[in-house]
Amino acid sequence: MRKILLVEDDPDLAQLVSLQLQDIDVECRWISNGREALESATTEHYDMLMLDVMLPEVDGLEICRTVRSVNRHIPIMMVTAKVSEIDRVLGLELGADDYITKPFSTMELLARVKALLRRASVADSVASDDDKPAQPLAFKELKILEESRRVYISEKEIDLTPKEYDLLHHFITNPGRVFSRMDLLDKVWGYQYEGYHHTVNSHINRLRTKVEKNPAEPEYILTRWGVGYEFATE
Repeated sequence: MRKILLVEDDPDLAQLVSLQLQDIDVECRWISNGREALESATTEHYDMLMLDVMLPEVDGLEICRTVRSVNRHIPIMMVTAKVSEIDRVLGLELGADDYITKPFSTMELLARVKALLRRASVADSVASDDDKPAQPLAFKELKILEESRRVYISEKEIDLTPKEYDLLHHFITNPGRVFSRMDLLDKVWGYQYEGYHHTVNSHINRLRTKVEKNPAEPEYILTRWGVGYEFATE
């Protein structure tokens, strides 16, 4: 059974989320204190973290930053009442894979959790496949090693969050194909919800700052105005 650490200081919400996760065969450990949660997240094994932002002692953003500095693969979802763009972007910059704002429907929450867990399982399967030949995906100065989920630009490793890696991998394996924001939510995030296009925009902007020489004039991830995004072919 997969195990999720839920860090939330609202006991009623924590109980509701825990019950919903049981319905999809996920064990949920609930911790309400940020400092205790940080200790648990960095010393025990979890398949995913769900972090509220406003917590006693240590906030969710600090937990996210610290965990991501030592574990680049674990899925992290921010669960927060904060809805401003700066809060969303800050969470993504610190390494969160997704976020959901309160109040939310349990159907939407479970769809997002299942999508993150499913993609993490696929990544673990690829990483443990010893028989797969170590042939990198490459384009110009960009190189991706699928087995280790490592990305290089001009032989220099680039530190990507799991979702940034998933997004880049999706693009490079589908060169020249234009994807709308809803397409990317479906293919990379594993769900489609109107109003979450800014999730795609924020991740693409962050990804461009890491892999493009000039994010304002990208050579890998191109914008097709009024349509979406595509990976370059030449």
